[in-house]
Amino acid sequence: METTPKSKFVKVRCSKCKNEQIIFGNASSIVRCLVCDKELAYPTGGKSRISARVLEVLE
Repeated sequence: METTPKSKFVKVRCSKCKNEQIIFGNASSIVRCLVCDKELAYPTGGKSRISARVLEVLE
């Protein structure tokens, strides 16, 4: 039996500086933009609450 992961990587765009970066969908700590340091995702215990624009969900 094959199991599929419930978590995915997500490509997001920062609303402040328009930087695109790939983050983990189930982040356990606050994820910040690598360019301007704006908070992009917050941990919730399961899936992250993403505060940036989601461009693509990567398989």
